[in-house]
Amino acid sequence: MSRLYQAMVEVIEQKITPLAGALGQQKYIIAIRDGFTSALPFMIIGSFMLVFIFPPFAADTTLGFARAWLDFSLRYREQLMLPFNLSMGVMTFFIAVGIGSSLGKQYQLDPIMTGLLALSGFLLVAAPYHDGQISTQYFSGQGIFTAILTGIYCTEVYHFLKRRNITIRLPKEVPTGVARSFEILIPVIVIVATLHPLNLLIQSTTGMIIPEAIMHLLAPLVSASDSLPAILISVLICQILWFAGIHGALIVTGIMNPFWMTNLALNQSALSAGGALPHIYLQGFWDHYLLIGGVGSTLPLAFLLLRSRAVHLRTIGKMGVVPSFFNINEPILFGTPIIMNPVLFLPFILVPMLNATFAYIATKLGWVAQVVSLTPWTTPAPIGASWAANWAFSPVIMCLFCMVLSAVMYYPFLKAYERTLLRQEQETAQQERAGVAVSQ
Repeated sequence: MSRLYQAMVEVIEQKITPLAGALGQQKYIIAIRDGFTSALPFMIIGSFMLVFIFPPFAADTTLGFARAWLDFSLRYREQLMLPFNLSMGVMTFFIAVGIGSSLGKQYQLDPIMTGLLALSGFLLVAAPYHDGQISTQYFSGQGIFTAILTGIYCTEVYHFLKRRNITIRLPKEVPTGVARSFEILIPVIVIVATLHPLNLLIQSTTGMIIPEAIMHLLAPLVSASDSLPAILISVLICQILWFAGIHGALIVTGIMNPFWMTNLALNQSALSAGGALPHIYLQGFWDHYLLIGGVGSTLPLAFLLLRSRAVHLRTIGKMGVVPSFFNINEPILFGTPIIMNPVLFLPFILVPMLNATFAYIATKLGWVAQVVSLTPWTTPAPIGASWAANWAFSPVIMCLFCMVLSAVMYYPFLKAYERTLLRQEQETAQQERAGVAVSQ
């Protein structure tokens, strides 16, 4: 067993860690992650409004409060939908600006200008104009991949021209703001001269504009991202990276966010239309079933640590239990420690994978309500699970089941680790007593 563990550690250190480190520092991954992070507050507010607009009551309810809420929502549906339409409905605006700004900052370009340039490039290909109206079809989830690609392309064009001094330079006496506006003029011309003809060419040959063509090409990948194998693979990668001391969640969520947001928008559209929700694996599923108390679902472990006979573990439990309620578990990960601890390797890997399997199957069977809202990742798991599913109660039951399962899985491994620490504490105490006796 020891030899197997050493071989595993060598693979992690020599193969996985360098690859994950390089991936985590990859400029496009960073830009995409920052783009979604910058859009997060707006999308959370928009998601909250959707829950308020579609309260968790049956349409034929006769309860006074529930009936009044439903009637109010139906009467003022158009007015209430405005905050949602201007947040989740145009999420690609925030994402495009965020990606352009982040990548521009890495290239030491003006982040405001690169963000606006990315937004203009996106609108150029994703806002078709017909009969005096601009289509908003691709401003929400279906335009996310287009926002990513155009954001990166526009920033790269700006960087390329800037690096080669292909720009309009004005005298030093001209105000900085005016000079900056003229500096970006050539990149704007290049972007319009490349993206617009490309969009027209693709439309004339395929009958689809760029966002539609991208979604058509990525349809199998988007569909695969909502499967149980996709969940297990993403969880496994996250756990292995964290076990090696690398923030695996940042890498995995950076890759999965475009898929999650696309699927979230489709679920919200289905909710608005009164149809069946098509997708299961969204950020709310990840946050509230697989990361209960943080990566590895360690909130139940924190409760177990509180009752440990080992002083070290009991102290870590006291330090880590409150942050774990809000999915912050670094005290548990590094204090116990779980990181690079062979005794706790198996439960740390298997617990979220088992939670994912049970939660996915239960949701697929219709026993657990699906996610329709984006919630803050620090929301305590049972509350966040219910909130994300339009305040349904079934996710609370699922979350509590996952917590019990996590505790059962962690318990025997924790006891084995505890016995090791107790022996060490006894040996230390004996050495201290022997040292006192000698000094007397």
